[in-house]
Amino acid sequence: MQKPTYKELLDAGCHFGHLRKKWNPKMTPYIFMEHKGVHIIDLNRTAECLERSAAAMKAMAKSGKKILFVATKKQARDIVQKAAESVGMPFVTERWLGGMMTNFMTIRKSVKKMNNIERMLADTTLTSITKKERLTLSREHHKMDKQLGGIADLNRLPSAVFIVDIHHEHLALAEARKLNIKTFGMVDTNSDPTLVDFAIPSNDDASKAIAYITNYLVEAIREGLEERKAIKGSEKDETPAAEA
Repeated sequence: MQKPTYKELLDAGCHFGHLRKKWNPKMTPYIFMEHKGVHIIDLNRTAECLERSAAAMKAMAKSGKKILFVATKKQARDIVQKAAESVGMPFVTERWLGGMMTNFMTIRKSVKKMNNIERMLADTTLTSITKKERLTLSREHHKMDKQLGGIADLNRLPSAVFIVDIHHEHLALAEARKLNIKTFGMVDTNSDPTLVDFAIPSNDDASKAIAYITNYLVEAIREGLEERKAIKGSEKDETPAAEA
């Protein structure tokens, strides 16, 4: 995979941090300078951390593990949802429901209920429900799908969580840490990078920066999935030969 370049990160605006008064002192190793009261992130460190994170995600995807993408900020929702869907990874882009991971079995029951409602609505031969009941069910399904649709295929807890803005998504981060789930996160100058296993120092407010970081990681995941597919294919080819 091609390494992230300084120019690409610069063009995406990954270097813009927060005002000095909002900074977290633990971000000091990742700050290049201060300009007009605004901290500037060291893009050389960003490139290093991004490459390291991508390698870890690729290895996880290659071994068949699931990575949950979390981004409920308005400017990140569509970007992250499309990116996660492109590699078949679960995502949460609406409100983070408390207990989404720490109370996973209850969430699974809600997903099951949502799927049952979907089946009922799809069954045109079902005459036991009235038009009014169908409308009520349709509204309920829409609401549930908005909150749980991204994790509908997640049958067990994810192996890792990727978070856009760990400061904003503190609930998701706290649950992942409590369950010892590997964490990846875009960390701006107002956040504590020590709270995640793989911190990626970057502007986490600009849509271009979010898109660049997310898409780079997704490409690494895609490579891992392709390698996994190739290995499985070669194993299938070897099995008939061994039997012969």
